[in-house]
Amino acid sequence: MEEDLIKRLEAAVTRLEGISSNGGGVVSVSRGGDFSIDDDVASSDPSILAYDDLISQCVGRALTAAEKIGGVVLDVTKVVAEAFASQKELLVRIKQTQKPDLAGLAGFLKPLNDVTMKANAMTEGKRSDFFNHLKAASDSLSALAWIAFTGKDCGMSMPIAHVEESWQMAEFYNNKVLVEYRNKDADHVEWAKALKELYVPGLRDYVKSQYPLGPVWNASGKPATATAPAKGPPGAPAPPPAPLFSSESSKPSSSSNQKQGMSAVFQQLSSGAVTSGLRKVTDDMKTKNRTDRSGAVSAIEKETRASKPAFSKTGPPKMELQMGRKWAVENQIGKKDLVISECDSKQSVYIFGCKDSVLQIQGKVNNITIDKCTKMGVVFTDVVAAFEIVNCNNVEVQCQGSAPTVSVDNTTGCQLYLNKDSLETAITTAKSSEINVMVPGATPDGDWVEHALPQQYNHVFTEGKFETTPVSHSGA
Repeated sequence: MEEDLIKRLEAAVTRLEGISSNGGGVVSVSRGGDFSIDDDVASSDPSILAYDDLISQCVGRALTAAEKIGGVVLDVTKVVAEAFASQKELLVRIKQTQKPDLAGLAGFLKPLNDVTMKANAMTEGKRSDFFNHLKAASDSLSALAWIAFTGKDCGMSMPIAHVEESWQMAEFYNNKVLVEYRNKDADHVEWAKALKELYVPGLRDYVKSQYPLGPVWNASGKPATATAPAKGPPGAPAPPPAPLFSSESSKPSSSSNQKQGMSAVFQQLSSGAVTSGLRKVTDDMKTKNRTDRSGAVSAIEKETRASKPAFSKTGPPKMELQMGRKWAVENQIGKKDLVISECDSKQSVYIFGCKDSVLQIQGKVNNITIDKCTKMGVVFTDVVAAFEIVNCNNVEVQCQGSAPTVSVDNTTGCQLYLNKDSLETAITTAKSSEINVMVPGATPDGDWVEHALPQQYNHVFTEGKFETTPVSHSGA
């Protein structure tokens, strides 16, 4: 099995290297592993020819650098080349295929997803000496998911932004390679530079010039299900919904009939026929005169009301992973045991409209945002980009790992706890008050030390410019 895979990868590399010399058709990997493509589309369409140039120049450069290193670095670079070849086949098929639904799109993109999973598998298990190479290459392949963009409501960033954001996550490990081998081995430095230029500016500029709004499907082409992996026969169509009104009631009534109907109602009210069957309310039935009822609320009634779950007026509670990239935690009221345990550095967390709740995020995520929350507590481990607090009141945040940036905007009352690994965090505040930061003491057993961030400043015009200093307060 492994020998067959190696042979297929070597064949892919050979064909990729031959593109620049023979100028032939487009290389692509079909589902069965064979190379097949529509030569007419591949040789005439400008977008496919531009992708040819991207592969021959950028992918070829990365492969050349990887061959000098060898080992797992060459193996993972071959997988990157296979992923780009697989995407080329999909781009050609898109030009001949109708836009599928969500389920059909998943089947259509399965060949590319399989190659991506192959790269991810190389980073698992015992950590290799070239772990940073493997992570940089495997994480970078998420940029190829731009091809799944179907519109602004699909839950993804725009294609150009998606490529840039995906590379930013991979660049964390790519920079580690550059730092480690900067003065040790030029081949590794060349590989890291080639990998970066493959995506930025390579793939980014390609998407910007050819598909800035996502792939363009062929409205008159064949259905995507004809080429996507089979998933069994489609189910029977759902029966049409029953009519809301009967045939008689659905007929529009004339204005004269409406007037007659309303006249009849008022006539009955004036005649007393409608109220003739109602019982008369005597004085002893009135609440103010009843001795068994009082205006005081009993303790049992209070407990009953308190036990009822509270819901936000803005919408129902939500805690779900959307499109595999964004955790949405919304409208949680009085929940102290919210936990996100299955997350990775490619995902973001968005917390909105929560009150009197606590959320624990176990693992590294790309970024975390708290928006319009009150009395909300968040405990997290690590973030790759930033932790943002916007439009909130009385929030508490505890960082157990590292966070490059914490920004607080338009917020009143924020208690931030930093551990010893996050003391270098850059904290930015704007239009906020009552911002306190707790840091560990000088000794492991020491008490936490609280620092209040200034919210008022003095501005003095001196020597042609303003000098700004924070206002310090001292107790009497």
